[in-house]
Amino acid sequence: MTIPATGNGGGIVIRAAVPEDAASIAAIYAPHVLVGTVSFETEAPDARQMRARMAASDGLYPWLVATIGSEGDVLAFAYASAFHKREAYRFACETTVYVADAAQRQGAGRLLYEALIDTLRAQGFTQAIGAIALPNDSSIKLHEAVGFRRAGVYREVGYKNGQWIDVGHWQCALNEPAMPPVEPRRFADVGVVRG
Repeated sequence: MTIPATGNGGGIVIRAAVPEDAASIAAIYAPHVLVGTVSFETEAPDARQMRARMAASDGLYPWLVATIGSEGDVLAFAYASAFHKREAYRFACETTVYVADAAQRQGAGRLLYEALIDTLRAQGFTQAIGAIALPNDSSIKLHEAVGFRRAGVYREVGYKNGQWIDVGHWQCALNEPAMPPVEPRRFADVGVVRG
């Protein structure tokens, strides 16, 4: 698949994910679960489960998709979630991006991740954390291209497909922490932000 760069709405479009995207999102994610060690899940969620995950964000955390044109197929998805459940962590979030195999290295992932970071900044989150199963040079390059820096590595914390896996954490400063802190705005109130 070659993604058109421009022309008549046929380029890459970034938009908020809707429940009808759940099947496409599940299809993009499944190979990452079933083959290799990128995801630590062992069973790929179906469209119903993915729709429930999207709904669980409760309007606070963004779920975005990249498509070819405004009505085209979903090429990639990205989302944010709680960094940790304890209340004091609510100003930070964890980010994730997955690109369909056929759309790898064509720019959709970077455009999507940039939009996610811009959106999180507009919402007022202070830090974004990306967790990367190692080794994964392409994911590291993508994270660093959009402003993440290596924060540390947990050694041999995951076991999948007969091997122990390290997990690296990359961190992106989104906003200067205020005193007192300002509560992040809901994605439902901000929408997708670009640049």
